[in-house]
Amino acid sequence: MSRSPSLPDRPRLDLDPDMSEAERLEAIRQHYDRILQVNDELDDRIIEAESRREELRDDVDKLKRENEVLKTSSLYIASVEEMTDDGVVIKQHGNNQEVLTEPSTRVEKKLEPGDRVAINDSFAVQALLDDETDARAQAMEITESPDVVYDDIGGISDQVREVREAVEDPLKDPQMFQEVGVDPPSGVLLHGPPGTGKTMLARAVANQTDATFIKMAGSELVRKFIGEGARLVRDLFELAGEREPAVIFIDEIDAVATTRTDSKTSGDAEVQRTMMQLLSEMDGFDDRGEVRIMAATNRYDMLDEAILRPGRFDRLIEVPKPNDEGREQILEIHTEDMNISDAVDLGEVARDLGDDYSGADIASLATEAGMFAIRDGRSAVEEEDFESASEKLEKTDDDLDAVIDYQY
Repeated sequence: MSRSPSLPDRPRLDLDPDMSEAERLEAIRQHYDRILQVNDELDDRIIEAESRREELRDDVDKLKRENEVLKTSSLYIASVEEMTDDGVVIKQHGNNQEVLTEPSTRVEKKLEPGDRVAINDSFAVQALLDDETDARAQAMEITESPDVVYDDIGGISDQVREVREAVEDPLKDPQMFQEVGVDPPSGVLLHGPPGTGKTMLARAVANQTDATFIKMAGSELVRKFIGEGARLVRDLFELAGEREPAVIFIDEIDAVATTRTDSKTSGDAEVQRTMMQLLSEMDGFDDRGEVRIMAATNRYDMLDEAILRPGRFDRLIEVPKPNDEGREQILEIHTEDMNISDAVDLGEVARDLGDDYSGADIASLATEAGMFAIRDGRSAVEEEDFESASEKLEKTDDDLDAVIDYQY
């Protein structure tokens, strides 16, 4: 334990009787100066002691709070399911256990079905919690517009037009639909092979509209605990309703909307429970307002019929691999900033690629062609570079197919 620093010595005045008057006055002046110095030192000590006392008081308060936390039992989160004359029916989050319990008197008159509450080990309602949107749902909101516009998407002009009619036009000009007397499509499902521009098309919609854009992957809705996925779906649609006009984009929707089976495993049951919540939100009794839904999948054949019926996805838009004209358009887009030799005919390059090339493959082809030019120390990309890039990509695909055939 550290000792407090000792106090300064008390000044003493010793006067010699044989001193002259001038010497006595000088001694008294020096004694007075010493008294002032000691007084200043004591003032500094008092200030330091008061500061230390405040620090110790804060430490004591902190220890008291920690002690109270240690003595307080943990609380659990639950939802109010029903108000009855006999008490409150609550459902605990995580295990979906329903219990009839009594609320504390301080919250009894405030409770309503659907409220989030805190309960103790005896399931007694202790506090009413704010109905906050899941932070994961808020994190899926895109606050900055992507740098993709419709002109950046080639080979799918018909699909772009249909998406704009179903998603963008109802948000920008709802009066037009009212005058014609039709309701805008409730949802758009983009389906087709990987790399054909489905996600890119959704990013362009986010850029071109002033609506709130909420993007999520279907795999993000598959949660570990019972009921979490359904709650996340509910929170996403609530967030969209608060931020309307809004667009919800669900990528890889096949992760939660596959055809239902008779499987009894807890994982399959949770996925189906999440899908049921998604179906309910898409086709609920309440009007969604200015909230448009988009989704994309590479596995259209796996989707459940319930999610494909009109009223949920009114427009099913196939996004195929591009034809010759589309491949040339995509190639022109991805080589716009490249230094291409005048001898290169992009139309001929596009025709030589074949029908198996997707938009993503063509973007990769342009990058590889540029790399071959750099490897040879040239500043312009020649036709031979595109040929070498095509051979490399085809070899990569052959190797991948060989691995897949070996595994199966």
